Amino acid sequence: MSAMTKGRMREAAGGTGARGIPVGETPRTLRQGLRKGLWIGVWLVFLGEPVRDLTSGRHTPSGTAAGWAGLAVFVGVYLALVFRNMGRPEHRPAGLSRVAVLIAGLGVLATVLCLTLGRHWLDLYVYVSVACGAALPLRAVYWTIPLTGATMTLVGRHLGATGPGQRLLLVVMIGFAMTGVRQLVRTTVELRRARATVAQLAANEERLRLARDLHDLLGHSLSLIVLKSELAGRMLPDHPDQAARQVADIERVGRQALVDVREAVTGYRRPRLSAELAGAQVALAAAGIAAHLPEAPDLTGVREESESALAWALREAVTNVVRHSGAGRCTVELLRRQTLDGPQFELSVEDNGSGGSGGGPGNGLTGLAERLEKAGGSLEAGRFRHGFRLVARVPAGPAPDVGSGA
Repeated sequence: MSAMTKGRMREAAGGTGARGIPVGETPRTLRQGLRKGLWIGVWLVFLGEPVRDLTSGRHTPSGTAAGWAGLAVFVGVYLALVFRNMGRPEHRPAGLSRVAVLIAGLGVLATVLCLTLGRHWLDLYVYVSVACGAALPLRAVYWTIPLTGATMTLVGRHLGATGPGQRLLLVVMIGFAMTGVRQLVRTTVELRRARATVAQLAANEERLRLARDLHDLLGHSLSLIVLKSELAGRMLPDHPDQAARQVADIERVGRQALVDVREAVTGYRRPRLSAELAGAQVALAAAGIAAHLPEAPDLTGVREESESALAWALREAVTNVVRHSGAGRCTVELLRRQTLDGPQFELSVEDNGSGGSGGGPGNGLTGLAERLEKAGGSLEAGRFRHGFRLVARVPAGPAPDVGSGA
């Protein structure tokens, strides 16, 4: 299994990598934590009314201090709930009880702050609704969010707030919207894990196929070699001519086994263009790069050397885009063209990145150019418009017939 394939499996199992935030998982680095915290903290915009109320000077110093303390506790508990539970699987009973207690505490604290400081604090119920949608199981969400809205309506009427219907609609809609986001994140996590499982199963199946093929190739040959070696050993003292024939047979069987193994290894090492297209889609998506790839082409009648060279070119190009380009978009095109030299397949890989930090072609591109030349093709690579472009061309027709006369 190649290093790039192993990297794809790790990326499939681990999330988006260094470019993004692992969706639904605890951030692994400070940078990922800051990004996730910023995404959650954007929704603190609804705290504008409570903050303006505290800074207006209409409350006593002790009331203002108590308001700031209550607001800080409320925001801290809310962020902890959403930050730790967004996209996670259904809680165990102990964890669910803890979450339920914290959300109930948020609701009580919001009610106390509203009743003591005024109607400007009714927006806190939006965060109670969001916490319900982000942290509670679906069976509890269906009644906790409406209950939050009803509580806010009753408190608002007691305080003489205007527009209770609009506030109720806002609380319910945002709460259920967060439930949808939570389900989307959870589905993304499950799909990523399923993709990693499929990749692992495919690797296991490949190892089993390799074991079966090696057994079929070498089992009979090695058994025959052992048998003839024993016969040669018994014949050697009295019948040297027959022993020599057995040794010649051993050499013939050994050479044929070596040829079979070399052919099998060559077949295993030859990449397929359809498999590389699928792998490129996974690698680019895991790196957070917007990918535009074609469907697998019809390669009927195309030489294996040409397909293998194009597959190697796609693998090398995608590896460079993921590791070195810093691109945000990558477009792959595969066209069949008719030229003066006959039909050709043209592979184009274009990205909007820097093309790497080196000043010239690296070892990968140099080796790729040599591989394409052996297949009768060519390679072009360099800056293109606002990015980097690699174009590989190989013959698209079958191998030419070699005649015996003029």
